[in-house]
Amino acid sequence: TAAALVGPFTAVMENAGDNDLAEPLIPPLEIGKGDAPTSDTPSSPDTEDAGVPMDDASGTEGTSGATGGGAVTTPLVAAVSAASIGQFLLGYNTGVMNAPHAVVFPGHSTASWSIAVSAFAVGGGIGALAGGPLADRRGRRGAVLSCSAAFLLGGALQSFAPDMLTIVLGRLVIGVASGGVSTVGPVYLGELAPESVRGALGTLFQLAVVLGILLSNVLAFPLATESRWRMLFLVTAILAAVQLFCAPFLPESPRWLLSQDRESRKARMVIKFLRGYRDDSEVEAEVERSLRAVEADNTTGGTGGGEGPRKTVRDLMTDRKIRPLVLGSLVLQMAQQLSGINAVFYYSTMFFDGVIGNPLVGTTLVSIVNVIATLLAVALMDKCGRRTLVLWSAGGMCICCILLILSLLGFLANIMALVIVNLFVSFFELGLGPIPFLIVPEMFRTEYVSTAMSVSLLINW
Repeated sequence: TAAALVGPFTAVMENAGDNDLAEPLIPPLEIGKGDAPTSDTPSSPDTEDAGVPMDDASGTEGTSGATGGGAVTTPLVAAVSAASIGQFLLGYNTGVMNAPHAVVFPGHSTASWSIAVSAFAVGGGIGALAGGPLADRRGRRGAVLSCSAAFLLGGALQSFAPDMLTIVLGRLVIGVASGGVSTVGPVYLGELAPESVRGALGTLFQLAVVLGILLSNVLAFPLATESRWRMLFLVTAILAAVQLFCAPFLPESPRWLLSQDRESRKARMVIKFLRGYRDDSEVEAEVERSLRAVEADNTTGGTGGGEGPRKTVRDLMTDRKIRPLVLGSLVLQMAQQLSGINAVFYYSTMFFDGVIGNPLVGTTLVSIVNVIATLLAVALMDKCGRRTLVLWSAGGMCICCILLILSLLGFLANIMALVIVNLFVSFFELGLGPIPFLIVPEMFRTEYVSTAMSVSLLINW
């Protein structure tokens, strides 16, 4: 069903770039590659720490030289890596409840465990709605660090929980953090990365998620016991503390800074720091392109551009010009979740019970295949169209579902169920996994993107 829904609506991804209804949030940053609009959402003045030391803003070694605009520099890699810890924790907490269901407070009811698992999704919806306004008010960097603090609190609650109720509360808090980081992460990355590598780096965020799932399954072998299960949950708190410690490597988004103050000195420092520019004229050229694009947006049908207020959910739903984009983004999010992938990520250990000797081995194998498929998606993301990948992904998953049912009904050998589930996950990671998160900043005008991201991710959660 999800596969059938996706096809017609993926056309908006193909058409979005051919009209003025979907001017992208992050156009090219490279010299000569075109204009780039700034973020337009109002927030506090440019007085907060941009996260870039004054001494480091003059440039970095080992960059691309004079132009540098499309280079992957050391500061950019450090920023993306530090920000990806949040996505890693999202994945880790997606998979961590899979294995220890029998050893966490033995004797708990199926209902109480189901509530603990689903509290993560409830919190995710709350965090997805709050993430956009938080990123506009406190800045992208501030929002990322706020999510880290929530991960730290939730991980601590679960690690030292005296009963199942506290486990549920901890899962709820971690869900809020995960929903927030799933909203803020793609926007933050898009505002830092050069256009030439934005798709690949965006898929690396999905890679961080699947690596988190893999680690949760690997750690389950030694830790999913009645005496050690708390250590599984403590990993979340430890990694959240690491991300907070890495805060100096997280610069504020220069686009957010420029949206607060056109003359922002910190925005210019961050641009020079991330791009490795050696000449101030290159920095000013990029700033000028960003500001000029905002003015152009205001004169070509934009409703606010960089000067207007952040659009509300009502604005998003009533603007007929962007309604096809809204519908397309929501259908993609629904298709991702209705595809059945969460049955694998949350309950595969129980699913493989009776299919193979050690169900945890099957779950871990699925996670390894998940990582390999995501690496393949990184290579394909900027070479194949988004629409093409989504259609191949949905079609492959549809065929796998049919074959899996035949296997479970006894028409195919039991081992085929394991093979088919791995193929199912591989097709997911090629399209329906990463693209629904990447496509919103690419389709919507700047003033709509935060609201569109929050609404679409609320549907996702």
